[in-house]
Order: sequence, then C-alpha cells, then structure tokens
Amino acid sequence: MAQPAHTTAARPPDNQCVEVAVLPNGSVLLRDSKIGTTSPTLTFTPTQWQTFLTTARH
Repeated sequence: MAQPAHTTAARPPDNQCVEVAVLPNGSVLLRDSKIGTTSPTLTFTPTQWQTFLTTARH
C-alpha cells in the first residue's frame, strides 16, 4: 500500500513540527516531522480531528 502524502506544518524557530495526511475516508494521520517516515503515527477520525483542532485553538 502506498504511503499517504503528508504535509508539514510551518516550521517554528525551534523546529517542533508535525506532518499531517488526510486519507480518502477522511481520517487524519499525524506524525513527528523530525523523525519522518519512521515516526509513530496517530490516527484521528474526522470528528476527533475537528475536536482536536478546536481545542488546540482555544
């Protein structure tokens, strides 16, 4: 199976970034950009992802 395309967040001065990929079913994968393809991946449902984003913004 092909790896999903991850997008890297804008790099802050301390290089603490994450990469995000959206799967065809709407699930979202999140991984540490410093580790890259070998990074453990967190998987969110679309609802969980929206809740995460809403919470992180407040």
